[in-house]
Amino acid sequence: MGGFQVHRGRIAIFAEDHVDTDRIIPARFLSMVTRSGYGELLFHDVRGEGFPLDAPEARGATVLVVGTNFGCGSSREHAVWAIQQAGFVAVIARRDPDSPGFSDIFRQNAANCGLLLIDLGPEDHARLLAQGQGAEVEIDLPAQAVRCAGREAPFDIAPATKDALIQGLDLIGTTLLLEDKIAAFEARHRP
Repeated sequence: MGGFQVHRGRIAIFAEDHVDTDRIIPARFLSMVTRSGYGELLFHDVRGEGFPLDAPEARGATVLVVGTNFGCGSSREHAVWAIQQAGFVAVIARRDPDSPGFSDIFRQNAANCGLLLIDLGPEDHARLLAQGQGAEVEIDLPAQAVRCAGREAPFDIAPATKDALIQGLDLIGTTLLLEDKIAAFEARHRP
């Protein structure tokens, strides 16, 4: 996968709070034996007439803007894969004083799979929502900033996650950076 530096794209807004992974991708689709084909299943059971991501302004969007505590519920990498395969490179959530932007397990799955998650405080998040479906946004990962309509909102990210995203590494790619050391260890410890 390519490294993430600065991304310019349009936003799609699904600003509901406490969206669990079963709504992101229903459990009955988790039995597929490939890692592809999940994009069209994103929010499968809630899509239809009036669903925000089906609005004409949201078509082709690459940044998903959600509410708070996104990705709660059971752990499933498939939810991350569905978001990525639907064309999204980043998800921006609202971080409240009493609720995280993302559940911990979803955050870890996203980091492992190379999906950028951004938490914004309520004011910055509200300003982004006010721009509406299809608004242009710029995400500058090295500077840790989201820019939209002449405003800039800073965000925090774990240094290891930031480094992996900039280098374009998922969990396997990060492990492969240590391939020589792993081979040397295995050579020293053969039975």
